[in-house]
Formats: sequence, C-alpha cells, structure tokens
Amino acid sequence: MIKKIALAIAAAVAAVLILAAMQPNSFRVERKIVINAPPEKVFQWLDDPKRTTEWSPWEKKDPAMKKTFSGPARGVGAAYAWDGNNDIGAGRLELTEVDVPRKVVMNLDFIRPMEGHNIAEYLVTPVAGGSEVTWAISGPMPFISKVMCVFMNMDKMIGKDFEAGLADLKTLAEK
Repeated sequence: MIKKIALAIAAAVAAVLILAAMQPNSFRVERKIVINAPPEKVFQWLDDPKRTTEWSPWEKKDPAMKKTFSGPARGVGAAYAWDGNNDIGAGRLELTEVDVPRKVVMNLDFIRPMEGHNIAEYLVTPVAGGSEVTWAISGPMPFISKVMCVFMNMDKMIGKDFEAGLADLKTLAEK
C-alpha cells in the first residue's frame, strides 16, 4: 500500500514537472482601455511615479506600504521603490524610456515574495474621442514560475489588477 501511494505521488510530481517544462520561457500580460481624454492629459499619470500611485491597484492593497522616490520627478531615471505587506512584496521600478505622450518603458524588479526582473510599459494611442492606453508587463519565466503556472493563470491573476488600475486611471483622466 505504501509503495502504491509513493508511486502515485511520484507520478503526480512527474506530471507537474512535465507540464511545467512545457510552459513558455517568457510571459506577457496586457490590458487596454479607452479613456475619453487626449494623450497629453492621460500621460501626466504615466511618466511620474508619484502620480502613478494615484491609480495603482496595489496602493489599495497596502495603503501603509513604505515608498521611496529617487531620480528626477518624471521621465527617464525617475524611480520608485516599495516595501509592503505580503500582497505587495518589495521591489523597485525605474523609467528607462519615455516618448511623450506615447510611451513609457520601465525596468520592474521584484525582491519579494519572489525575485523577478521584468519590463513594464504604458502605450498611449490617440483614438476617436480620446486615448487607448495599454498597460503591459513581460519577462522571463524561470522554472519555479513555470511550476506555479501549472496551478494558476498568470494572465488572469495580473490582468485583473491591471484592469482595476486602468479603470481608476480612466476616472482620474476624465475629470
């Protein structure tokens, strides 16, 4: 009986490892929203880390998180570090490319709960009646992340936060 249980456990672990190995080596999650405001108005909340905190979904998850801003107030080199509760973790972002009022690219480094080095970006495209804003994150998928993705959907997990943040950005920009 113990051998059967051990074999069943070994088979389950092997199945998880095989499924993990089949996961892609990188990921990308993105969400879009149309905001009834011109790109120049929307952009003021994208290239300034202090203004980004006004609509960030993670601010609501830990209003007491410690925040540190460094570099210029906005644009390339503007940086924001955070240290929060277990929902938020700790990390740092730094703007590496800014094309006013179209694009912001940043390095996004997570320290905890799990180390990760990703690229995040905001893209603003003029559309009839306003701006389409795309918020995306991409990065490598180390093996431990691939194992986690066997049990959870990263797109749904991160995507719902992006959707909430973009909805809050829309509210701010349309005032």
